[in-house]
Amino acid sequence: MSVNRTVAPPIHDAVDFEYVLPALNTTKLDNGLPLYWLNAGVQDVVQIEWVFPAGLWYEHKASVAQATAGLFKSGTSTQSAHEINEALEYYGAHLKVAASNDYATVSLHTMVRHLPRLLPVVYSLFTDNVFPQHELDIHKRNAAQKLLVNLRQCEFVANRQIDAFLFGAQHPYGRFSTSEGIAALTREDLLSFYQKQYALANAKIFMSGKVGDAEVALMNQIFGVALASSELPVRSQFDMVPATERIHRISNDPNGVQGAIRIGRLFPNRHHPDYTPMVVLNALFGGYFGSRLMSNIREEKGYTYGIYSSLSPEVSGGSLVIQTETGTAVAEDAVKEVYKEMDLLRNELVDEEELLLVKNYLLGGILGDLDGPFSIMRRWKSLILNGFDVNYFYNNVQLYKTITPDTLQLLAQKYLVPSEFYEVVVI
Repeated sequence: MSVNRTVAPPIHDAVDFEYVLPALNTTKLDNGLPLYWLNAGVQDVVQIEWVFPAGLWYEHKASVAQATAGLFKSGTSTQSAHEINEALEYYGAHLKVAASNDYATVSLHTMVRHLPRLLPVVYSLFTDNVFPQHELDIHKRNAAQKLLVNLRQCEFVANRQIDAFLFGAQHPYGRFSTSEGIAALTREDLLSFYQKQYALANAKIFMSGKVGDAEVALMNQIFGVALASSELPVRSQFDMVPATERIHRISNDPNGVQGAIRIGRLFPNRHHPDYTPMVVLNALFGGYFGSRLMSNIREEKGYTYGIYSSLSPEVSGGSLVIQTETGTAVAEDAVKEVYKEMDLLRNELVDEEELLLVKNYLLGGILGDLDGPFSIMRRWKSLILNGFDVNYFYNNVQLYKTITPDTLQLLAQKYLVPSEFYEVVVI
């Protein structure tokens, strides 16, 4: 059948599509470790992620979570950091270790055919990491220097302060690194944290790409061996102690010509019924390039190159933060415009056409995520780590499709209340 090139194809809104999250395979290794794997894609590549309860929440000493992640490839009893990195580079592989507020993730990207040679190297890092003293000394010097440089940047200071004001400076979500904390780190601190938090018994493993039974069997052969007994880490409880004052102006550079603005409030995590509808309201308010904040403060006023609002859901709470950088002369005016947009959303119904645009944006993002194995696994990993099943995904899609202007206005009246926001301007 020939195609008539003179006739434009029909245009469909993302709300009209059906969304199917490809099924995930779940396997228990011989030692009981959970392996979640997805066979998708056509390229001979694989991504494996080992996720541990090793974020800032589990620190027994400040800065140890980031230091342990940063030095994870620093050496074992049989291989130096140079030899480990040389082995990875020889096969064109990439091994990344990152610690967040709640979790630490070790990610391996490589060609499937190189797994038999690389998995033993990664296994040794989980079982035989020694954190050499000379590598720690280098890390401490570099981290201290980097901190000094970053503290000169208003946006870095603003990010630290808004979290501390929201959660409390001693809370894991509000605590930040100091030069004193970095200097106080010892090799014994890292070894203790590593042995407890990175014990393989604590791991959840996610594997995606062009993989199948042979790769699962290989993972079982290497990571399914008997585990040393390990007590699962206890998740401590911390009280949130927000700052008493909500309005803060910080002078970081007397000669600065740019100011960093952060306006934020505490907000529930994904388990709260308001979270998913708030994703829609946040997108409309400041969550994408066509948002209200961007249209007003960037496009109309010209105060900034970009302004965004974002939800940051954590295991034990979360936040909603608006962030931007502006010239010092217009910083206060930009703050007023943020509150003006909050007022409009509380007092006026959103136009159906604007809402449809936001729905298409959110659902279009999901369509993109369903196109490749790594992004599909990212969806599944979020569900699993938050204790949800696949119904959470489908319920969210349905809510994005059907949410109404009335619901968004009620949500704005509940959460976009200026008196409940903390405000930080750093110049």
